[in-house]
Amino acid sequence: MKNSEIKELSNKELLERLEHEYEHLVTLRMNHKISDLDNPHQIKESKRFIARLKTELRKRELNEIKS
Repeated sequence: MKNSEIKELSNKELLERLEHEYEHLVTLRMNHKISDLDNPHQIKESKRFIARLKTELRKRELNEIKS
C-alpha cells in the first residue's frame, strides 16, 4: 500500500488496518520461530508498514492539536 493510499483512509480504517498488521506480524514471527519462512524479509516489510500507519495517525493527531 502506497503512502498516498494510506492518506486516503479514515482514522477508523487506519486503526483497523494497524490492528490487522500487528496480528499479521505476530503470526509471521511465530511461524519464523517454528520453521523458517520462505521470505524472512516479510517481517521487515510488515514492521515498516506498521510504522507508516503509525506515522500517518500521529501526523493527523498533531494537525488536530494545531487546529
